[in-house]
Order: sequence, then structure tokens, then C-alpha cells
Amino acid sequence: MENTRAKLAWITGGGTGIGRALAMRLAKQGWTVVVSGRRPEPLQETASQAPDRIHARPLDVTSLAAVRQAVAAIEQAHGPIALAVLNAGMYESVKLDTFKAEVFDRHMRVNYLGVVNAMDALLPPMRARRAGHMVLVASVAGYRGLPLASAYGPTKAALINLAESCKSMFERAGLKISVCNPGFVDTPLTENNKFPMPFLMNVDDAAAALEHGIQKGKFEIAFPTRFVLILKFLRALPYALYFPLIKHVR
Repeated sequence: MENTRAKLAWITGGGTGIGRALAMRLAKQGWTVVVSGRRPEPLQETASQAPDRIHARPLDVTSLAAVRQAVAAIEQAHGPIALAVLNAGMYESVKLDTFKAEVFDRHMRVNYLGVVNAMDALLPPMRARRAGHMVLVASVAGYRGLPLASAYGPTKAALINLAESCKSMFERAGLKISVCNPGFVDTPLTENNKFPMPFLMNVDDAAAALEHGIQKGKFEIAFPTRFVLILKFLRALPYALYFPLIKHVR
């Protein structure tokens, strides 16, 4: 992120949580930042923290036409997008009595297709410039199937696979792609969780870890380290060992 002054970042899901905290950090580093999300009020609150640097652009990422229009309008108003942090997401826990196809559909449209829509809109101008960095915000929940995350986890696993699949193509086009896999972060997305959240991170610490990973140009940006290592260890276990370890999680 050299020569960041006057560069433009676009953050979806920028009204709250990691998106908001990252927008504020980038603004302090001299970036111009556009934050997007469905609800105007949180976006305006984010923008008010640095009104000369942060700009609000309400957007529903599930609408491909709206996303394409938004990217074009952002670049027309503010210049080329150098960094796109595709962070919009949702989470609902799923138990057998709440297992409804509509819940899975909402997760897929927001968490996965919302990112794909943004990539679709960003790729033509970035490819024309042979410059740009996209960060897909997935989750450590995408490493392996976890109780209660049967709607959320598969969308995050899909994002990890998407980033892996695109990496070499992006590099040949002069572009960068990263995947961010956070653990539990104290945000509105997790505040209703009724289960223990190990290694729960402060949102500012999470945003700092994400910013650091972007600065270093890492492909995978994952935090907190201890929790990531535990889940990567669990990912490597055979089913005969893995399922007994998680069977009491409810």
C-alpha cells in the first residue's frame, strides 16, 4: 500500500464492524474510502468519522445491476478503485427446527453472490488498468463444517475456494486477490451468539490485522493466530477424530 494518499478504497459492509473500523484506519492513512451497505444510517455514521475522506454509498450487493452501476458511479466521482474489501455478510445459526431453504438462500445471495457481483463489476476497469487489489472476506468457519453454521459456513468455504481458484488468473492480469479469514470478532454479527466464542477479538484489533495483511500483500489474512492454528489442525483431522471433538457443541 505504498503511496496511499489519494488512492481509493471501496468497502462493502462498511457501515459497522470490521468494515467501519477498517475504513477509519485507511482514512487516517490518507486513503479516500467509499463505504457501502444496505442501511444508509450506519454508512452515514461511518462517513461522519472522517467526512473529508469517507463517503457513503448505499447498496444492496445482491443486485448485480445495482453493483455494476455503483462501481461505475464511484469511479466517476472519486477515481479508480485501487482496493476493494468485499466484506458484506450475514449470519444466522441453524438448528434442525430452523432448517429452512430460505435461510440458506439468503446466506448464499449475500455472502457469496454479493462478492461475485462485486468482482464482476470491478474486473473490467481493473483489468484495463492492470492494477487493483480485491480482498474477499470469508471466515475460519469456512475451513470445516461447524455446528450451527450450516448456512453460513458453506458460503465462506466457497469464498476461500473462489479466491484460490482466481489467484493465478488475477496475477497474470496484473491484479491481486486476498482472502481474509477472521475468527470471532466483537461486532453486530456476533453479538447475538449464545455460545462461547473462543479468542474473541476487539473490532479495532481485527481491522488492524486486516490492514496489516493488506499492506504485506498476503494471500490469506487470518486472525487471531492461535484460533486459526487450532481450526487448521482440526481441518486436517480424519472424521473419526474430528466429529467426536465437536459433537457437544450446540
